[in-house]
Amino acid sequence: MCQRAHGAPIVTWFGVDDGSFSWIRGKDQVRFYKSSAEAERGFCQECGSSLFFRSTRWAGELHISRVAVVDDIGAEPAAHVFFDSHVPWLILGDSLPQLGGPTGTEPIRI
Repeated sequence: MCQRAHGAPIVTWFGVDDGSFSWIRGKDQVRFYKSSAEAERGFCQECGSSLFFRSTRWAGELHISRVAVVDDIGAEPAAHVFFDSHVPWLILGDSLPQLGGPTGTEPIRI
């Protein structure tokens, strides 16, 4: 679903604890919609950019689209999750673990 929402073969998210996230500005420009029974997505109502993701699967976390943050976040990607549903023409040349399945923790063997 993230691929369809972003129109891209890869979406990079990082998660923060809801309690540690605070708005500096722009909160009034973000709208959330329920994209499934357990999740909602936030987007900029002005430009349409997909920015946020919240789900009951990761209760208490806000996931932020990495490309929406210009500055360094002090972390690099740790794995490719939901890799079991990747587009077949995408070939990755990195050494990150490729995870998938309903919990996002099962190794994928290709």
